[in-house]
Amino acid sequence: MYSPIIFDLDGTLLNTLGDLAAAGNYALSELGFPVHEKNSYKLFVGNGIPKLIERILPTDFSEGEFNEAYRLFCEYYAVHSADKTLPYDGISELLEELCAKNITCLCNTNKSHGFAETLLKRFFGDKLTEIVGGEHGYPKKPAPDAARYLAEKYRTEGCLPLYVGDSSVDMQTAKNAGLDACGVLWGFRTRGELSQFKPKFLVENVNELKCVIMNGKN
Repeated sequence: MYSPIIFDLDGTLLNTLGDLAAAGNYALSELGFPVHEKNSYKLFVGNGIPKLIERILPTDFSEGEFNEAYRLFCEYYAVHSADKTLPYDGISELLEELCAKNITCLCNTNKSHGFAETLLKRFFGDKLTEIVGGEHGYPKKPAPDAARYLAEKYRTEGCLPLYVGDSSVDMQTAKNAGLDACGVLWGFRTRGELSQFKPKFLVENVNELKCVIMNGKN
């Protein structure tokens, strides 16, 4: 059995794509720049909001345009972060079952800490024991610092920690931290991308993830 379980947020616990795209396109529209299709944002997210802003702006953006786009994005997202966002199928039930079995559930995300905490508490209450988001004192993923901190703090005798995420950033974070990784295929990135980092597990649904956590196999 694995414990603790360190989850990514966007594309792993919550499908946030619609609201991230809406916030990004709002900022672009306000600045008079072309907007992007929602699915394009699957490749823009994963490294935090500043990097997302860099990716959605035209390549010749100025510092002033970046700062204004960042401000507009955050202003919009603070109000609309849960308009379309929902947990992936089975995630709420999984967290409830893991907590009932005294398996510690944690979150390590590059999403700004305030946004991450607000969303996770809204959808999952106190099911996640600790959340470490961007700008919370640790370098952003794929730096291993936050993952190592969580794994060590909540170490369970007789169990190994497991890192669960949907992107190459997550797989690389787990590798850098020396943790077993489980890539989920319901999120924003592809099997091919995740496979490059040779995670111990790849799962297609929450039932397979539960088997990995409980039995060490899917």
